[in-house]
Amino acid sequence: MKANRMEAFSDGVLAIIITIMVLEFKVPEDHDWYALIGLGPKILSYIFSFVYIGIYWNNHHHLLHMVRTVHGRLMWLNLLLLFWLSLIPFTTAWMGESHFAPTPTALYGIILLLSAFSYRLLQRAIIQQHSGDSSFVVSMGKDWKVKLSPFLYLIAVLTAYVSSWISCFFFVLVAVIWFVPDKRIEHALRGQ
Repeated sequence: MKANRMEAFSDGVLAIIITIMVLEFKVPEDHDWYALIGLGPKILSYIFSFVYIGIYWNNHHHLLHMVRTVHGRLMWLNLLLLFWLSLIPFTTAWMGESHFAPTPTALYGIILLLSAFSYRLLQRAIIQQHSGDSSFVVSMGKDWKVKLSPFLYLIAVLTAYVSSWISCFFFVLVAVIWFVPDKRIEHALRGQ
């Protein structure tokens, strides 16, 4: 079985996640620009999450192009990733409504940490399918972004109780690191 069915399912889940996040917005009762100021924390948390879902969608899309065959383990690892990502709308809403209170911000970081860990498990399972291509395995093993991101998320979780804005700095930093999809996958696809 090819990965296109798993990719289509994942695309649908990610689209639903974004839809759920935007449905959390309630229309302000007032009809002027000042009414939107009260929505500032919700809008900011939505922007964070929208960017993160977009980054996962983009990198997931690239990663699934490396799948040779789909098997049960790969499907379960993909579902694990989607499970953690599906919790982002809840933590986004809580973080925005609480105006970035420490506990919701820390939980947001924990969900991002678990999503990153799940992405890494999925990536490693796909790399194992290429065990005969040692140059590919070696190049994919040198993934500084995958290794650095959990550490930065952990710092974000721990600093949430010092300052939520420090945590948000680390969320933005990880997003910037991942904004450009994995070039190694693009190079590998061109080489096939």
